[in-house]
Formats: sequence, structure tokens, C-alpha cells
Amino acid sequence: MRHEIFCFRDRAALEKKIAALELDLPLADDVSILFSPVTIAGKTLPNRFVVHPMEGADADPPGRPSELTFRRYLRFASGGAAVIWFEAAAVMPSGRGNPRQLVASKETAEGFNRLVEAARRAAEEKFGPGHPSFFVLQLTHSGRFARPEGRPAPLLVQRNPLLDSRLGLPADYPLASDGDLASIRDAFIAAAKIAREAGFDAVDIKACHGYLVSELLAAFARESSCYGGPSLENRAQFLLETIAAIRDVVPGMTVVTRLNLFDGLPYPYGFGVDRNDPRGPDLSEPIELIGKLESGGLPLLSISSGIPALNPHFGRPYDRPMAGQDVPDEHPLVGVARLIELAAKIQRRFPALPVVGTGYSWLRQFFPHAAAAAVERRKATLIGLGRGALAYPAWVNDLAERGLLDSRRVCTTCSRCSEMLRAGHRVGCAVRDPDLYAAEYKKAKAHARMARRAAGKG
Repeated sequence: MRHEIFCFRDRAALEKKIAALELDLPLADDVSILFSPVTIAGKTLPNRFVVHPMEGADADPPGRPSELTFRRYLRFASGGAAVIWFEAAAVMPSGRGNPRQLVASKETAEGFNRLVEAARRAAEEKFGPGHPSFFVLQLTHSGRFARPEGRPAPLLVQRNPLLDSRLGLPADYPLASDGDLASIRDAFIAAAKIAREAGFDAVDIKACHGYLVSELLAAFARESSCYGGPSLENRAQFLLETIAAIRDVVPGMTVVTRLNLFDGLPYPYGFGVDRNDPRGPDLSEPIELIGKLESGGLPLLSISSGIPALNPHFGRPYDRPMAGQDVPDEHPLVGVARLIELAAKIQRRFPALPVVGTGYSWLRQFFPHAAAAAVERRKATLIGLGRGALAYPAWVNDLAERGLLDSRRVCTTCSRCSEMLRAGHRVGCAVRDPDLYAAEYKKAKAHARMARRAAGKG
């Protein structure tokens, strides 16, 4: 099942490859189910589409949204997706993943207020007064991947030799204390207040991709801590108590989460992983955690997979990896099918909980057919696009009006946007939005090349 780039001129060719790989990845003829209404947290929405959180790295120094941030979200809001999942905003400056990441604070509150107001106005201008959109703000602390000044400034919750070595960390690098984590929990609560005042419908406590809350779920090796160790109850405590505290302190604020079901790292460093085979998921703990979240009133769950620093193809199958990363030893369709099946297992286990499916961008213009089949078969309630939305923000409108997508506008899964983010440059689609982002990508590429030379990697 060697890796291949996307080369399908028509749906029949794609289905032939799916059959050759013996994958359970049906494509529906009728995509109208994607435009059926769905109710989330008491709000009835007109379709099943979600814009996933994709960082633009274009905030100003304090973390306020810039003109480019406004441009991105106005395009998303008028593009037709019912749910706009706004990108990660750090809950404190030291938790930023790059110097231009958004920050949710008193200093930036007015900027978020204007952004939400402008995005809602853009949706209503396109679709009419009172158009129902659901806006989620993702809240995060980057943990070991924190780079608030452009250089690594990691906050570790446990030793992880696979990731520590990539940062050149000594064996005695200090770990965050439980008191440190309690202070960060309070910062999440304060950020949720900012989001509520700005007019967001919900906040997402980001628990994916190896950032702080995600790594805590895998902190098996964190000893003598109420936030780690063998017990899932301890490892999940930060997430659960943060959600509960926001509900108590910020009345009316809906709280959701984007959760890694499967990290793809070997035990004891990965969550949702088969202890005998780190390439295979074991969903027993994720299911137990989701059961706790649902019983606590979670109204929406977005799922993901993988740690981008080590195994990005687990979360976003692609044609071309980022510079310096290996080509995966599997066909991208295998990754697409795995992500759809992970969501399916959760959706079927929790039929009343709306689950957002992921992994569709690699399918290009044919993704709505796979998405419709997934919704029909109760493999997901909603369908999210990240890179695909960045490349083609009007995809929902085009699908509604024409019944198909323009192959000249879809994401090419080239990983350029990921390279731009990793290099700390402003992020956009260098292929489909070249007037703004082609030059930015060239600068990011040059920056990354110099960094590799400085590290002695060619």
C-alpha cells in the first residue's frame, strides 16, 4: 500500500482504487443529506458543514486579530458552512505556539468582539437577516510546543524521549507542577469569559495534536500528580474540571472539545494507542472519557488523530509531506478511511452526541460523496474541512448552487500551509490564494532551509 499522490480524473477511478485497497469508503450519489438541518446546543443549523480551526499566524503582537484574520473569517462566514470553528487562541501569552498566534485576554477582547460582529454581519449579508451560524473559539495552551517569542519555550507535563529529543531538552528539564497547571486552568476560564463577551456560541478546550491538554491525557509517566499517572481519572482531570469550571463561572457559555482519539505514539506516551502496536488505535480510554463528557452535557465533539510533529499523516493525509519529514508508508486513502472509521466508532457508540468527522480534504472535489455516505451511515453528524476550507472558503455555496465542487479550487494537500505555520510565517493557501501567500511561502521555505542548515541537517 505504498504512498501515491491524488491522480483521479473521475469518481469511477477513485472508487476503483478504493476497491483495490479493500477499504470501507463508500461514495454516495446524492449529497443532499449534507444540507439537512442539525441542532447543536439548541441552535438549528442549515447544513452539516464545519470549518475546522486552521491557524493563520497573523495576529498582532498582543494577540489581536489583524486585517488578514478578518479577511479569513469573513470569507468563511460568507462561504456557507454552518459551524465556524475559529482557530486556536492561547489563554496566556506564554502558551502561544508562535509569536503571531491569537491570545484571548482583556487586552485583545475588543478585537474579538469586532471579529465576531463582522463575521456574523458577513453571513447575514450573504444569506439574509437572522442567518443561524454557530461560532466556536478554540482555546489552547501549546505546552511542549510553546514558542511565544519564536524560539522553543516548552512547558512539559511529562518526559517523552520521542519529542524531548526534537527540542534538544536535557533529562533534568523541569516539569510543570500541579500548581502551574491549576493556574493555566484558571486562564482557560478567564479566556472563556472573553469569548462569551465577544459573542461566540461556544469555546473548545483543545485536547488534540499533543498540545498541553492533549499531552495530559497521555501523561502515564507523570508521577505523584492529580493530573497524571496510570489512572485515566487523573489524566483527564484537567480537561474535565476546566469544562466544569467554565460552565459554573461563565453562565450560558457552551463548552465543547476537539479531542485526539489516537496519538500514534507508543505507550506510555500516547493516548488511545494499542500498547502492543503504536500504529493501531485502542479506543477504550477515549470512549470512557467521552462517556464522562457526554454525561456532563457535552453538546458537540470534534475528533482528530496524530501528533503533527511526528506523524502528521495520521491527522491529515497528504500528497507531499512537509520538508524534512518522510513520505508515509501507506496510501493516503488508508489514512482517510482510518479517520472516517474512528469517527464512526464514536458516533455509533454515542448516537445522541453530534460528532464532527475529519480527514476529507485529500479527496478533493469528491469529498462530498464520501461525506454524504458517512452521514447517511451514521459515521458522523457533521463534516469538517481544515486545509480544504483554507483553499476553498466558498465550497459550501458552490456545492449548494452547482451540486459539485470546482476541481481548480480544491486543496492539493501539498503541506505548504503546514510548512508556513511551522516556520512561524503567516499562513494561507499558497496555491489557491497566491497573490497573498505565494511570497509568504517562499520566505517560510527559505527560513526552514536555513534552520535545517544551522541544525546540521543539510
